[in-house]
Amino acid sequence: MLVEKKERVIMGIDPGTSIMGYGVILEKGSKLELITMGIVRMDHMDDHFLKLQRIFEKTIHLIEEYKPDTMALEAPFYGKNIQVMLKLGRAQGVAMAAALSRNIPITEYAPRKIKQSITGSGSAGKEQVAAMLQTLLKFKETPQFLDATDGLAVAVCHSFQRVSTSGSGKSYSGWEAFAKDNKKRVK
Repeated sequence: MLVEKKERVIMGIDPGTSIMGYGVILEKGSKLELITMGIVRMDHMDDHFLKLQRIFEKTIHLIEEYKPDTMALEAPFYGKNIQVMLKLGRAQGVAMAAALSRNIPITEYAPRKIKQSITGSGSAGKEQVAAMLQTLLKFKETPQFLDATDGLAVAVCHSFQRVSTSGSGKSYSGWEAFAKDNKKRVK
């Protein structure tokens, strides 16, 4: 019998090549607590490969410090510039490699999905997301960079997915399958 853990630490990362945002939360049942959030700055660095090395090393450091049970990442979105998307994909890949090197499961979310789960609107601005997180997690300080709350939003989004899908834990291919499995519930 599989016993589900009552608590889990979720790390969220908003990968970037200038600034990487991160947030770590503790999930206790349906309650969430902020552990930490912050940024890793690389905007002063010129060498793209050194930036990737910094992302990897900082992600490993965060993993070792906060010992997350799972990691959620924001997926790169397609903009007008394919070069920017390629660099963001590399940044995300390096953060993924860091988690995988420590056997931490990874989930990826589209930016619209993250905003939708936090604010109810997939087109919400960074400021709206930050304000909703402040209310939800009861922190007062406004982060210097909204990239920190973006990373935090990814972690909270991941928590919400589990909470919203934890019912019977079984999915059905259609009404017939449900009815067959639930004869006492269907009249």
